[in-house]
Amino acid sequence: MIYIQLFLSYLQIGAFSFGGGYAAMSLIQAQVVEKYHWLTMGQFTDLVTIAEMTPGPIAINSATFVGTQVGGIFGAFCATIGCILPSCIIVTLLAKVYVKYRNVTVMQNILSTLRPVVVSMIAIAGISILLSVFFPNGADFSIRGTIIFLVALVLLRKTKLQPVSVMVGCGIFELIWQFIC
Repeated sequence: MIYIQLFLSYLQIGAFSFGGGYAAMSLIQAQVVEKYHWLTMGQFTDLVTIAEMTPGPIAINSATFVGTQVGGIFGAFCATIGCILPSCIIVTLLAKVYVKYRNVTVMQNILSTLRPVVVSMIAIAGISILLSVFFPNGADFSIRGTIIFLVALVLLRKTKLQPVSVMVGCGIFELIWQFIC
């Protein structure tokens, strides 16, 4: 039963997450944290970090991670197949339609209409993750998380440091903090 749930959850995520992994984050959170409670919000935040740091698409990395956590190797397989199957089908069909109708105005209007939807999905995922940093327990305000966020933001905006370097630095800081406290 869990394998079917993993497959169907990630099939839904794969079918409705336009715009890539960041846009999928809110859908993934809705499935794995809120609907099935496979992960806590803290684990979901860790999932985002791990999926971001490992090579490959974020949604597929999260499918593999969640599938492994919930159902082992076969769970990872079911979730990953569920995640990529809609894309394979949709892209194949869209490629045929696009080649045939690429110069039609309606096609151009449809594509331009999807842009704000993708931006809003990315914004929702970002705000959700940001709230989990500022309020890790749902109610208590985290001064440490806020300071780390602000320092990372300043480093990314005012220096030429790579985002991965800032992420690693924040991770090292958090490890040191956990070790000391």
